[in-house]
Amino acid sequence: MTSANGSSEVNKSSTMDFSEDIRELTSGDALREVENSVHRLSEASRREIECLVGELMTLHKKLLTDGDRIQLDIGQYANLNQCVMQLTTIIADSVGKISPQRIN
Repeated sequence: MTSANGSSEVNKSSTMDFSEDIRELTSGDALREVENSVHRLSEASRREIECLVGELMTLHKKLLTDGDRIQLDIGQYANLNQCVMQLTTIIADSVGKISPQRIN
């Protein structure tokens, strides 16, 4: 019977400790601590998200700038290519006119 009483006393003691823990958690101080912790965590997360958004915006601007530069480079390359083709045609025509005269 001693073990039954001892066990019963342990259960009562555990229940009382648990009740005290609940009272401590629901007290104003504990709630303020929890609110402060949540606020700090959410503030840190918000700052991290803002930082990531800033980095994404920077990358977006870089992509736009690089895209514009590449389009300009392609336009210049196409223009240069057309000039080379015209020059090649002029040279080919000139060589064609000179070659028959030398044969005669």
